[in-house]
Amino acid sequence: MTTAKYRRIVLKLSGEALSGDLDYGINPKTIKSIAEQVKEVVELGVEVAIVVGGGNIWRGKVGSEMGMDRASADYMGMLATVMNSLALQDGLENAGIETRVQTSIEMRQVAEPYIRRRAIRHLEKKRVVIFAAGTGNPYFSTDTTAALRAAEIEAEVILMAKNNVDGVYTADPKLNKDATKYESLSYMEMLNEGLGVMDATASSLSMDNDIPLIVFSITEEGNIKKVVEGETIGTTIRGK
Repeated sequence: MTTAKYRRIVLKLSGEALSGDLDYGINPKTIKSIAEQVKEVVELGVEVAIVVGGGNIWRGKVGSEMGMDRASADYMGMLATVMNSLALQDGLENAGIETRVQTSIEMRQVAEPYIRRRAIRHLEKKRVVIFAAGTGNPYFSTDTTAALRAAEIEAEVILMAKNNVDGVYTADPKLNKDATKYESLSYMEMLNEGLGVMDATASSLSMDNDIPLIVFSITEEGNIKKVVEGETIGTTIRGK
């Protein structure tokens, strides 16, 4: 039986990762695929927390550019992450994985409020915990949420699953055929070179708390398990 390299992880999923090959919304086939991949990891004994974005439904930044009040637009984005989280919870439970959704904005009828100690207890009981509604504050991204929650629950790594790229490149590989992929780099290198993997707030949080970040593709089934087992795929970002 294979063993996991990490005991507790935060899996960061973009909203777009849930839409699969659709232009908008939630793709049931993609939800099922992600749920099966997470199940493989849970069966290794790994404690899994998930942070999911909402860009497949709504982006606060886009609303702001349309003339909306930025805070209102961001709150709409937080609600989009709750919709995604509930869909993911349903997929995980259909796969036989006990799951809890915790929201930073209280909505007791659909999910638990975020309570750090309760989240850790769920993880210790091998339940998957999905953190929804971002940090509960406008102007902060779900990348920052992932870094913050990883620090709070003492996760050993953040796994950033992408559906359109298999790591961090020197330039956009879709636009520049000469772009090369990094196997590893530091947070400072990522910030100095403006690679745009995470926003500066999320990067600083991860760096200050010494939490490594692994960027990889989720479109190839089994990749989450490969990363958790320590296989070198994607790009690893760590240290200063």
